[in-house]
Amino acid sequence: MPRQAMQRRLPALVAAAGLAALSAVPAAGAASESALRSELEALKQRIKELERKLEARRQNERQTEEKLAELEKEVASAAEWKSPNTLIHMAGYADVGYTDARGASGTFDSVRFNPIVHYQYRDLVMLESELELKVTEDGETETGLEYLTIDLFLNDYVAIVAGKFLSPVGWFRQNIHPSWINRLPSAPAGFGHDQAAPNADVGLQVRGGFPAFGGFNRVTYAVYVGNGPTLEADGGEIEMIETPGLGSDTDGEKVVGGRLGVFLAQRRLELGVSGATGKVSVTKNAGASVSDGARGYRVLGADFTWRPWRLDLRGEYIRQEVDDLASSAYATEGGTWRAWYLQAAYRFRPTPWEVVARYADYDTPHDSKDLTQWALGVNYVFAANIVAKLAYEFNDNPNSGVAPSIDDRMLAQVAYGF
Repeated sequence: MPRQAMQRRLPALVAAAGLAALSAVPAAGAASESALRSELEALKQRIKELERKLEARRQNERQTEEKLAELEKEVASAAEWKSPNTLIHMAGYADVGYTDARGASGTFDSVRFNPIVHYQYRDLVMLESELELKVTEDGETETGLEYLTIDLFLNDYVAIVAGKFLSPVGWFRQNIHPSWINRLPSAPAGFGHDQAAPNADVGLQVRGGFPAFGGFNRVTYAVYVGNGPTLEADGGEIEMIETPGLGSDTDGEKVVGGRLGVFLAQRRLELGVSGATGKVSVTKNAGASVSDGARGYRVLGADFTWRPWRLDLRGEYIRQEVDDLASSAYATEGGTWRAWYLQAAYRFRPTPWEVVARYADYDTPHDSKDLTQWALGVNYVFAANIVAKLAYEFNDNPNSGVAPSIDDRMLAQVAYGF
């Protein structure tokens, strides 16, 4: 029987039950009849109390239904809740490192925090940025902008990227330099800041990818134009090619370049070639800002990554070159900076242990900065994004009688990507 019908018939049923009880009482029992009447009155009062509580409950239910209806209308009218126009995503990584070099005291010399923010508007535009905060030797906090771009998605295969971006020339700097991805605690010789490999640029980039070779594999590409590097001179020589991603272009000459990558063997093998060309100038001489004429600049790179079974094999070659400039008052001769490395990593699954070996070679116009390096390491992988590393580097200068710029050293690091 429905609840509402039962509620309507409840008084009648109770009254009938009371009359039946009265009819069963013997007429001679006046006292009993008085007692029954009292009980009946009490029962009527209880019925009224129940009716009052039922009415209050029905009132509460009506109010709740009205509130739910209003809430449903608000949700239906709030299109942003159902189909959000903007999405924000927080990522990044952090690490703590320890170095014990030969002939020096061991020290905790690396504390870094690199938050990465993605803020996307529909499937049209995304802002992405990475900051780097690290503790310096004197205890201060140094802050840097690794990159910041506004990305316009034309379709599934083409994106226009504007701002400061990691250089697409080469592979290590733009893809595996974060500490939780790099399998060793250090960068290969020649692939650090302001060495042979370009780090970043400020400008405009077009990049993307598309399926190829039957859809199992993929081709990726990047083409860019940017402000380019700057040169630092000292003692009549070019000391280094600085590529921090300059926010100015003093010589007015741009650099153009890019990278083409091909995934093969069901994406277990990737081959890439990259390069750039343009004009650069000396803008620093022994620490002072200067103005110098533009000279030719070229960079060429090649890389591969191969993942057979449990192995991770990779290698890369990079070469930056600047031309001579006879009219320069600071450094008439140019130079070539070249570096390459080979690396192998093997994971002993299902255990968390991993071993890594890397050989790197770095050649510059200055004998004192040339370096050959062996790095051997063992890692404990807590999770795909959390790793503890212990490695030892054997560093040597290939030039006879010239000391290496870095001593042999033990490195330890805990890296956490999020």
